[in-house]
Amino acid sequence: MAIEDLQPGDMVFATTDIHNDGSIPELPENAQFATSGTRGVLINTGHLEDQPDKILFLVRFEDDNNELGPPVGCWPDELSEDPIGIC
Repeated sequence: MAIEDLQPGDMVFATTDIHNDGSIPELPENAQFATSGTRGVLINTGHLEDQPDKILFLVRFEDDNNELGPPVGCWPDELSEDPIGIC
């Protein structure tokens, strides 16, 4: 299955470390949301308003206590549907 075919509720894995780029003001810039291999759940899929051809995934990643963190926007190359596919 291609990453673009995933549906809300599907499990995903971070393929790289994912940090706050400043888009979540309640958390410090560069706060780490996930390390490579961290499991998460897909919340929604959308597009950028000014770039409708670019897909964006909204994901909540598990923390060290297996609790879901805040929703984070991710690009397709930052996610894998298979832990084996992690670079």
